[in-house]
Amino acid sequence: MAWIQHVPRSRAEGRLLEVYRQYLPPDTEAPAILAVGGLHPEGLGGHLGLYQPLMFGQSPLSREQREMIATVVSSVNDCHY
Repeated sequence: MAWIQHVPRSRAEGRLLEVYRQYLPPDTEAPAILAVGGLHPEGLGGHLGLYQPLMFGQSPLSREQREMIATVVSSVNDCHY
């Protein structure tokens, strides 16, 4: 099993803390998949800047349809997250 260093919100500072505050609800910990991105705050900010409008923005697709597309793509890519 791989182990990747991560930065939880409780230890975030500087730009990473700004990113967490911008994209995560208050008083919530960053999911592990995002905390790993905390090693590169600018990259994480870019990722979330794209992810948020795609998954939560206005679209002809429902939230459920978007999640299903993401699930199928992950399955095809053999991604178990």
